[in-house]
Amino acid sequence: MKLWGGRFTKPTNQLVEEYTASISFDQKMWRQDIVGSLAHVAMLGKCGILPMEEVRQIIAGLKKVKDKIERGQAEFLVAHEDVHMNIEKMLIEEIGPVGGKLHTGRSRNDQVALDMHLYLREKLMEIIQLAMYLQEALLEQASQHLDTVMPGYTHLQRAQPVLFGYHLMAYVSMLQRDIERMTETWKRVNVLPLGAGALAGTTFPIDRTFVAEMLQFDGIYQNSMDAVSDRDFIVEFLADASLLMTHLSRLCEELVIWSSQEFSFVELDDAFCTGSSIMPQKKNPDVAELVRGKTGRVYGNLFGLLTVLKGLPLAYNKDMQEDKEGMFDTVATIHGALALLTPMIKTMQVRTERMRQAVTNDFSNATDLADYLVRKNMPFRQAHEVVGRTVLYCIEQQKYLLDLTLEEFQSFSGVIGADVYDALAVETVVNARNVLGGTARNQVEAQIAWYQEKWKETQVWVDKNSQKVMIESLIDVGSPA
Repeated sequence: MKLWGGRFTKPTNQLVEEYTASISFDQKMWRQDIVGSLAHVAMLGKCGILPMEEVRQIIAGLKKVKDKIERGQAEFLVAHEDVHMNIEKMLIEEIGPVGGKLHTGRSRNDQVALDMHLYLREKLMEIIQLAMYLQEALLEQASQHLDTVMPGYTHLQRAQPVLFGYHLMAYVSMLQRDIERMTETWKRVNVLPLGAGALAGTTFPIDRTFVAEMLQFDGIYQNSMDAVSDRDFIVEFLADASLLMTHLSRLCEELVIWSSQEFSFVELDDAFCTGSSIMPQKKNPDVAELVRGKTGRVYGNLFGLLTVLKGLPLAYNKDMQEDKEGMFDTVATIHGALALLTPMIKTMQVRTERMRQAVTNDFSNATDLADYLVRKNMPFRQAHEVVGRTVLYCIEQQKYLLDLTLEEFQSFSGVIGADVYDALAVETVVNARNVLGGTARNQVEAQIAWYQEKWKETQVWVDKNSQKVMIESLIDVGSPA
C-alpha cells in the first residue's frame, strides 16, 4: 500500500509508477532526508506534539535506517516513489506503526525543499573550495612567471606583449567573481523551508526557529507558499555554475591552443592527456576539451529548469520534480572539472623561450612606436598613420620593427632618434604599462598580492560556514536531551 493510498480504489498503473518515480536519482539525498527528519522529530518532541518516548523510538529507528543504507543493506524501491517515502517505509519496518508519526506536521513539499537546501548548501561549499584551489594553482604559476613574456592577443591576432603571469591573473580575476557570486548565492540557499507544510503551514504548534537552529540555517522562509514553490536558489546556483563553466571553458580553449604544435607555449603533463588509437605520435588535451564540451550541458541544465518554472501556478506542482537531475548533473560536472584542472595547471610546463621567440617575431610593439611618437609631440592619429606605413614597409621587406636601421625609421619620421630601440625592446614595452591593472612586472606582483589577500579572506568565510554543512556532524541533531 502507498502511504497516501487511503483515498484510492485501485493500485497505481505500473507505467505511471515508473514514470513518476524519482527514487532513481533523488536517493542521492538520503543523508539530507534523514538529517532533516531527525531535526523535525526532535522539534515535535520539544513542542509536545509527540511524546518523548515515541521521539526516542523514531530517532533510534532513523539511525538504524542510516546504518543499513551505509552498509548497503537497504533497497530503494520504485514502488515507494522517492527518497522520502522509501526512508519512511524503512523506518516503519524498523520500529512499527510509530514510524508513521514522523510525518506529523510536515508535507513532502516542504520536506523535499529542505533536502535540496541541505544538499546544495553542502555542495556549494565544496565547489567554492575547489574553485579556490584552482585559483591558488593559477596564482602559483603566475608568481613563477613574472619575467616570462608572451604575445597578448585580440581577435586571436598578436596585439601587445604581456607577462604570462599577467595573462593567468585574468583567470584568477574571473574565478574571484565566480567565488563571490557563489558566496552570495549561499545566502539564498541557507534558508529553512521546513514547516511550510504543503503550502499553508500546519495546524500543529511547531517551532521553526528551533529546527533552523538545529540545522544551522541563517534564516527561515516567511511565506509558506513561497517556501515550497521556490527554486530560485537552484536557478541561481545553475546560473553561477554556467558562468564558472564559461570561464573554465575559455581557459581550456587556451590550453588546447597553447599546447598545439603551432603554438607550443605549454606542455601538459602526460597524466592529463590521452593518445590516439591509430596515430602513435599523438598527445591529445582531452581533459581540456571535455571541460569545454561539458559546458553546454551545464547551460542546458539552467535553461531546462527556467523552462520548467516559467508557467507554474503556486504552489507545488509535479513538474518541479524536474529540478533535481540537472542540479545533480551540474554539481558532478563542475566538481570534476575543478578537481582535474587544478593539478593540470600545477603540473603544466611553460615553454618560456618559445613564448619569447613568438613575441620578438611580430609587430606587437607597434603601439609603443606610436606612443613614442606621441611623446615626441606628434598627434596620436598622425602617429598611428606613420606606424601603419612603417609596418607595411617592414612586411614588404620581410623585417620587424627592431630590424630597421635608424635611417629607415627616420624615412618615416624625422623625430625618431636612436632611443627608439630601447623604447621598442620587449622588457621596455611590458614594463612601460605601469598603471593599475597593467602588465608591468610590479603591477602583476601587486595583483598577485591583492588576490592572495582576497583568497585568505574567502578561506576565513569558508572555515566559518563549513561546519554548517557537515551532514555527519548534524546526524545527531535529533538526539533529545
